[in-house]
Parts: sequence; C-alpha cells; structure tokens
Amino acid sequence: MPPADRFPVPEDALEERFIAASGPGGQNVNKVATAVQLRCDVFRLGLAPYAYARLKELAGSRMTAGGEIVITAQRFRTQEANRADARARLEELIAKAHVRAPKRVKTKPSKAAKARRVDAKVKRATVKQGRGKVRLD
Repeated sequence: MPPADRFPVPEDALEERFIAASGPGGQNVNKVATAVQLRCDVFRLGLAPYAYARLKELAGSRMTAGGEIVITAQRFRTQEANRADARARLEELIAKAHVRAPKRVKTKPSKAAKARRVDAKVKRATVKQGRGKVRLD
C-alpha cells in the first residue's frame, strides 16, 4: 500500500494479547503462545463518519458491541511475524474503509425509449388479442 494511502493507528488504541495458536509448529504449539489477538478501539482512531460506517460494515463479526475490532493472526510460527501480520491486516481494513464508493448518477429513459416501449406493448397486446376464441356469428 502506498504511503499516501496509509492512515496511522495510534498505539494507545491498540491492545495485543498473545495466545496459543493452532496449526503448524509441532510440540512448540503447546508450549509457546505465538498467535496474536489484536484489539483496536475504533473510537480512538478519530475516523470520519463515512469511514466509521464503512469500517463497521467491512469488519462484520470482527467488531464487538463495544466498538473494538478483534483480529487474530496465527499464520506464522513466531510472535513477531504474527504481530506484523495482524497490524498489516488492520491497516488494510482501515484503508479500505476510507475508500468512498462513487456517487450514483440518476438516469431516466428518453422520450423515444418510452415511446418504443409503449409501441411494443401495444403490438404485443394486439397479437395476444388475436389469439382469443373464434366466434362464428
């Protein structure tokens, strides 16, 4: 991600906890807490309202009712690598939240398009009317 797209995360908004990880590592998994649970207080980030709403949407179940985003990283076998991974994922999530969706431009059909639609309906109606029962008077 380019430096211009980065949004600094203050250290006082983060809380890290190291927990036992599942996955590769052999007996080391049972002895060392290598997985990282990163908690970020969203209210301390000072986000714009649109970015907060988008972040809440993107985070989904990772956001708690108390306004914290919880990211668990256990992809790697070392604490430091998992720590860097969790922080990178958080920064990526915040950067995505700052991307605004383009405004939708309302369009309406032209008079000619409306006329073509009505003509097609009339033509179809006459075809269907011709399929009625044949009456011999």
